[in-house]
Amino acid sequence: MSEDLQVTRDGAVLTVLFDRPEQRNAMTFAMYEGLHAACERADADEDVRVLVLRGAGRAFVAGTDISQFQEFTGGDDGIAYEQSIERVVTRLEDVTVSTVAAVDGACVGGGLALAAACDLRLATASSRFGVPVARTLGNCLSVNSVSLLVHHLGPGRTLDLLLRARLLGADEAAAAGFVTTCPDEGLDAALDELTGTLTGHAPLSMWAAKQAVLRLRRAGLPEDADLVRTVYGSADFRAGVAAFVARERVSWTGR
Repeated sequence: MSEDLQVTRDGAVLTVLFDRPEQRNAMTFAMYEGLHAACERADADEDVRVLVLRGAGRAFVAGTDISQFQEFTGGDDGIAYEQSIERVVTRLEDVTVSTVAAVDGACVGGGLALAAACDLRLATASSRFGVPVARTLGNCLSVNSVSLLVHHLGPGRTLDLLLRARLLGADEAAAAGFVTTCPDEGLDAALDELTGTLTGHAPLSMWAAKQAVLRLRRAGLPEDADLVRTVYGSADFRAGVAAFVARERVSWTGR
């Protein structure tokens, strides 16, 4: 278990806390593995009825820690990375108990995928959501991650989000049905109310509803290795990572 990820149980609620506030909880590979282990624990402990994900400080998760991409040498590294993320996202979706993302602040990149993989999402009014890779790193999402966004936001809003590399405000995310909002200082109270409701409902009824929606989303997902290999193997991606780490601007070439 990563020291940057804390897992605690309070009654029937198991909480995963992403705990790198100075890095806005950017995910290390070890943190992803810790989340996978927490999902296993949620299913193994018969006393757990709800799994909650939340971030320390004023962020949920600001994507993956970009410094890790400096070791990539080609497109196959991108495929391996996206497959590793898909493994964790799939495990989170498959958790048998109800899952809740409690969002306060930045929920971007990999953080947005994790939130989208949860059953329900609470968000403070100042939270922001997006995947701005078209103006930052020059990488791409897997088809599975795009499918998650299309599933929740629709194809038009998903393309608007990705092509313009903009962030959705909590109000727009709520209008799309993606989140339920609460005041900035009201997240704990809203979360307590929601988890109290979920722990009082029939577990098998909720499991069947989760599975029905999940199977509909996953039906017919296409292959995407050609897309991921091309983008992660590009000169643009290498330049994007170097510029991000150096806090410089990058000039995209399309190669």
